[in-house]
Amino acid sequence: MKNKGPLYLQDKKYRMQITPVQLIVLGYLTFAVLGTFLLSLPFSLRPEVRLSFIDALFTATSAISVTGLTVVDTPETFSLAGKIILAFLFQIGGLGIMTLGTLVYVLRGSQVSLRERLMIRADQNQQNLQGMVMLMLFIFKVAIAFEILGSLILTLRFWLDYQMPLTEALGLGVFHSISGFTNAGFDLFGDSLRSFGQDYLVQGVFSILLLAGAIGFPVILELYSYLISLRKGRKYKFSLYTKLTTITFALLLAVGFLAVLLAELPASLAGLPWHQKFAVAFFQSLTTRSCGFSTVDVSVLQGATLLFLCLLMFIGASPSSCGGGIRTTTFAVLALSVAGALRGRTQIKVFRRELYQEDVMRAFIVFFVAAMLVFGAVILLLAREPFQLTEVLFEVCSAFGTTGLSMGITEKLSVFSKAVIIFLMFIGRIGIVSLLLLFQQRRPADGYHFVKEHIIIGQ
Repeated sequence: MKNKGPLYLQDKKYRMQITPVQLIVLGYLTFAVLGTFLLSLPFSLRPEVRLSFIDALFTATSAISVTGLTVVDTPETFSLAGKIILAFLFQIGGLGIMTLGTLVYVLRGSQVSLRERLMIRADQNQQNLQGMVMLMLFIFKVAIAFEILGSLILTLRFWLDYQMPLTEALGLGVFHSISGFTNAGFDLFGDSLRSFGQDYLVQGVFSILLLAGAIGFPVILELYSYLISLRKGRKYKFSLYTKLTTITFALLLAVGFLAVLLAELPASLAGLPWHQKFAVAFFQSLTTRSCGFSTVDVSVLQGATLLFLCLLMFIGASPSSCGGGIRTTTFAVLALSVAGALRGRTQIKVFRRELYQEDVMRAFIVFFVAAMLVFGAVILLLAREPFQLTEVLFEVCSAFGTTGLSMGITEKLSVFSKAVIIFLMFIGRIGIVSLLLLFQQRRPADGYHFVKEHIIIGQ
C-alpha cells in the first residue's frame, strides 16, 4: 500500500479521503475519550469517590463542548487534579483544537501547511483561508488577556472581601475566569453564582468574560483593528458579518432582558430591590448566549420565561466563538428572509450588501436540522423520563446550545437519556455545518438538468 499522507486511507480497491472537518471532529472526540479516562482515575477524584463510565463521559463531553451540564457535584467529586483537567478540557473546547495547535506550530517555527489551514477554517467555521494563522494567534492572545485579568480581579475579590485563603482564592479565580471566558459554565461554588446575587463586581467580571467569549473572535479582531485605525487617524470599514452578528447579539440580549424582567416582576423578582431586578434580568439574558452561570434558581422561573430562554439557548452565540446553538447569523438570515418574503423580495439586502443564495439556503438547512435534532431528543427523553415537557425541552435546548442551564433534572436522567444529551452537547460544539459536512462526499457537478416544475407550498 502506498502512503500519500495523513489525509488518505488507501486500499487496492478503494481510496477514501479524510476531510479536514472529519479530522477536527475526530480530534474533539479523542479529547472527550481522553478526558473520560483521566477523570475516571483515582487521582482525579476526591477520596472515596467513584465515577461511573457514563458520568465520566458526560462530564468530559460537557467540558470539551463547553456546556456546563453536570451529573455530579463538581467541587465534591473532583480533586485538584480533576479540576485542572476540567479547566484544560474547556480551554481546548472553547478556543478550539486548532488554536492551540497553531500556537505549537509557531513556537516550533514550523510552517503551517495548506492542510492545517483547511483544518483551522473547519474548526472556526470560516469561509476563507486568508488570515487563518493570524486569527488563531489573536484568539489565543485575547483569551489569555481576558483570563488573566479576570483571574486577577476575582482572586482579589475572594481574598480581600470574602476572607478566603490566598491559595483558595487564586484557584477559584483562575478556574472561574477560564470557565467564564470559554462559556463553559462549570463552577466550584455548588450553586453557580446564586451566592453572588448582590455582588455586582463579580457579576460584572463574569458578564464581560461571557460577552467576550460569545460575541465571536472575528468581531473582537475587527474591533481591535478599528481602534488601531482610529488611533492612526485612518478610516476602517467593518465587515457585513461583524455588523450583522453584533446587532443581532445586542437585540437578542435586549429582548431577553425585557422578557425576563416583565415576566418575572410579579413572580421571582417580586420583593427584590430595583437594581437587583435589573441585574438578574440582564444576567439571565446574557447567560443564555452559551454560558450556563445563573444568579437565580432557574426552576423557580415562570413557564413563559423558561420557554423564551429555550429559544435564546437554541439560537446561541455568534459563529467562531465559544458558544453553540444555530448561531446569531443564522437567526438573522432567517429573520431577514421572512421579512423580505413578506415584502415580495427574492434577494436579501442588508447594509448595502446582498447575501449569497447559498448562505441563505445554508441558514435554512441549519435551522431545519437543528430543530429536528431538538424535537427528536425531546421525544426520546419524554418517552423514557418522568419529567414535564418544559423541563425536558429546557434541558435539550441547553445541551444543544452548549449553555449548561438546567432545571435540576440532569443528574436524575437515565443512562439512555444521558447518552442523548452527550450527543447533543457534542453536536452543539462542532456545529450543524460540520455535522453535515462530516458525511458529505465530493461528487462532480451534474452535467444535465431535468425540466423544472412548480409544486404547491404552504397552502
